[in-house]
Amino acid sequence: MTTLYNPLINGFHPDPSVVRVSEEGQDVWYLATSSFEYLPGIPIHRSRDFETWELVGHVATRQGQLGVESVRTAGGAWAPTIRHRDGVFHLVITDAMGRGMLHFTATDPAGRWSDGELILKQDGSGSLDGIDPDIAWDDDGTVYITFSGLILDGPDAGTHLGIQQVAVDLDRHVALEEPRSVWSGSGGQFPEAPHLYAVDGRWYLMIAEGGTERGHAVSIARGDSPRGPFETAPQNPLVSARSTIRPVQNTGHGDLVIGPDHDWLCVLLGVRPRSMTRAFSALGRETFVTPVRWQDDGWPAIAPVLLNPRPGTRVEVSFAEDRPLDGEWIAVRATPGSLADLTSRPGALVLHGRGTTLDDPRPVFVGRRQEHLTNSVTVRIDVSAGIGGLAVRYDERFHVEVEAGGGAVTARAVVGDLVQEWSAPLSSDVLLLHIDSVKPEAEAGFARTSDVFRLGATVDRARVELAEVDGRFLSSETCESFTGRVIGVYARSGDVAVESWTAEGNDE
Repeated sequence: MTTLYNPLINGFHPDPSVVRVSEEGQDVWYLATSSFEYLPGIPIHRSRDFETWELVGHVATRQGQLGVESVRTAGGAWAPTIRHRDGVFHLVITDAMGRGMLHFTATDPAGRWSDGELILKQDGSGSLDGIDPDIAWDDDGTVYITFSGLILDGPDAGTHLGIQQVAVDLDRHVALEEPRSVWSGSGGQFPEAPHLYAVDGRWYLMIAEGGTERGHAVSIARGDSPRGPFETAPQNPLVSARSTIRPVQNTGHGDLVIGPDHDWLCVLLGVRPRSMTRAFSALGRETFVTPVRWQDDGWPAIAPVLLNPRPGTRVEVSFAEDRPLDGEWIAVRATPGSLADLTSRPGALVLHGRGTTLDDPRPVFVGRRQEHLTNSVTVRIDVSAGIGGLAVRYDERFHVEVEAGGGAVTARAVVGDLVQEWSAPLSSDVLLLHIDSVKPEAEAGFARTSDVFRLGATVDRARVELAEVDGRFLSSETCESFTGRVIGVYARSGDVAVESWTAEGNDE
């Protein structure tokens, strides 16, 4: 029997979409998630048993595939749908505030993916206005793009038109009609994340509604045609954690798939808040999974999402010229390879500062997603020729860091417009920097925050604790971010050499 781990994919991996294919007579599942302003974009995970997942590639690995180089924060790659037809993988997504609504293809989901074609309006005047596109084929081969009609640009920016649909000429990537309104849920705000499925001769339209925060939910309707009309399920919402104390909150944005042993499953996003009132979600939106049961009346029933974390992990990274960075490394509006120099100093990753800080939209920063609620990262760093350090980033306005160079080591917390620093003299240019995310102490049996950052440095084998920072200031609720925590190394000026990276964590 399959063990359903939750989270299914740890850390900042929201808006999951999954497809099942047969490879050499064996079922294989591929899962895509959003990446926003980070590159490489749109990670693809693979599993052969729905328990163990590996990152096999990304859709956007080349400049220009996504227009994120200058996209504003929280823009970029929003909500993919991945499907497979006639030996080809199809992925549709909105590059929000970037290129627009895009269609990518590949014969191998590990890559290489196409450059991405804009899905144009009927008059060819530009991209379809909307987010969260789904792609589905009728029995006669008609291609339908169903999407959430949120307008992001122009004078009508912010207007929401509900769930819309067009038939599309996929050879020319042009809509064959004006967008039509279809079923938009049971009255919750922000109807989004539509997915169409043909099951036992009926078409089911599943959407998210209620917003991607505590009111998030999954609802469904059905009809005899992918065009509708659609009948609302009597038990909507099918799944939601709103007004509960469940350890997994914000559950929604689901995608259905047949899992191992032909059991139906729903992958969806959620968060893991900690504190007395389950108020603060340190890691942002993650991917979860829950069983689905088809009832006698033809409607699906989706079980509540249960928490079942994996064992803790330890990751040690060393650097070599002949071994490129693995796919877990990401950067902000740039590829890690364009920032990380593995050739100028053997055994080190060198970052060349250019005067930017983490307050800037394009910092010299490469990092990895924080995957565990309790987490420690240590780097060995040489700042004899520059200034830089180790940081946890949500975005330009919310980050904490330990920075060394210029004769000092400094812990810094940036929370919106508030900045606080703690400094100590630095006696050596080669040192260890530490950022630990630890479980908060309970008061009268209740924790009052998500976690606590401990920021420190080890110089000449003596560890100096520089500061403690309340972790709630880097949670999705405080930052109001679509992303999550990314821990990485950065350079402000000169050359900063990172000699090793060690991360370990668990979810206790």
